[in-house]
Amino acid sequence: MGIPTFQLAPDLSVSRLCFGTMTFGEQNSLPQSFRLLDAAFEAGINFLDTAEMYPVPQRRETQGRSEEYISSWMRARNVPRDRIVLATKVAGPSGQMTWIRGGPKSLDANNISEAIDNSLMRLSTDYIDLYQIHWPDRYVPMFGETEYDPIRQYGSVAIEEQLHALGKAIDAGKIRYIGLSNETPYGVMKFLQISSYIHSNLKIVSVQNSYNLLCRNFDSGLAECCHHESISLLAYSPMAMGILSGKYFCPAGGPSDARMNLFRGRYSEGESRYNLSNVTLKAVVEEYINIARKFDLSPASLAIAFVLIHPLVASVVFGATRLWQLKEVVEASKIHVTAEMIADINRVHARYPNPCP
Repeated sequence: MGIPTFQLAPDLSVSRLCFGTMTFGEQNSLPQSFRLLDAAFEAGINFLDTAEMYPVPQRRETQGRSEEYISSWMRARNVPRDRIVLATKVAGPSGQMTWIRGGPKSLDANNISEAIDNSLMRLSTDYIDLYQIHWPDRYVPMFGETEYDPIRQYGSVAIEEQLHALGKAIDAGKIRYIGLSNETPYGVMKFLQISSYIHSNLKIVSVQNSYNLLCRNFDSGLAECCHHESISLLAYSPMAMGILSGKYFCPAGGPSDARMNLFRGRYSEGESRYNLSNVTLKAVVEEYINIARKFDLSPASLAIAFVLIHPLVASVVFGATRLWQLKEVVEASKIHVTAEMIADINRVHARYPNPCP
């Protein structure tokens, strides 16, 4: 049985597993990336997610390699363009990544247009199926922050300008659909409201936010927006950066080449959200591991299967640096999640709600 698919748009069918490629070009060499992509494609995964800033941790020397590796693989394997759904993202404001358009200082029309053209060039394609705003231009609490502070708001590019630039790219045939990422209910609804009168072909089909056993914030506000507006969730970090496997809480602290160990001190987004020294985090992970054992599953399989049953999830955006990890995710998509499993999970969630927002 192949990977099930989801109709993200009338003419856009995606596999319910989406291979996130942010390790390509850093943790994974080109030959390793080829082997992973070969296995994913053979398993029935047609949906690839990347970004102009990838791989991570982000560096000037490697920026854009993930897109380039995908392009190299498609050429080397003669994969027909219409057999793959390509999703990529434009980086939001960042004072640190000065090598990306000088910051980028903002998500204005020029930045968006330049980012699209550069991604098309690196991907060696005429069009991008799903183009996403990686994070908002305006201030929002994200990557571990939970409370909105109005004092921190700063001047930002109008959503109208961003949508006009995306609309022009749609008219030019450069992108097909638009997605948001790391967004809030307010942001989703404002984009929808403004897009309705700016451009007849502007269709926001997805929001890519974190969703896993340790972070179910999506259900608090965004779920209602997405349900009523027919927007699907692309759930990233279903394994909470590997934490839900329990590997980081073993006596040795996990494999030395595991991401949170390999890049310790260099991956601020991950470390701010997933604090391995948090006693509560360790306790809740152990609870979920015990549930997995009860049902004779691996912790990773339980984590992936749980996200896949969410009624608003179109696809689970997962990462894998080893073939066995990829195979485990594929097998997890075949698991039947029972009412008893969900009841056990929800009892843990009630005691430890969203320890990794």
